[in-house]
Amino acid sequence: MNLIYEKQIRVTQEHIDENQHVNNVQYVHWVEEVAAEHWALLKDGTAYVNDAWMLLDHHIQYKKQAYLGDIITVKTYPRSPEGARQPRKVEFYCNDQLLVDSSTLWVLFDPETKKIKRLESNWLEKLL
Repeated sequence: MNLIYEKQIRVTQEHIDENQHVNNVQYVHWVEEVAAEHWALLKDGTAYVNDAWMLLDHHIQYKKQAYLGDIITVKTYPRSPEGARQPRKVEFYCNDQLLVDSSTLWVLFDPETKKIKRLESNWLEKLL
């Protein structure tokens, strides 16, 4: 299984701000959305099927703008876990140019107990 998830988004009027480009807050929304979609595809192959992710830390760099009608390709993939924290990369491209680069840290928790879970160090390898 490939651990890279990719999707395309067409920029619509709802994504545009007063400067006529994609609003920076929209990218943050897409980061969370694409991570959730990716997890929905992966979770059945893990020991964490009933658990959920919570965003702990988010760093984002805006490099270029996207405009109404642009097609954005979003790529996301998890990196090696760091104890209880799971790094994830999300990249946004338009015409093969990097628009936005995001690095996030997530923690897995049990929705019933609300307790954070420590990940097995090799949990991602088991998905390959």
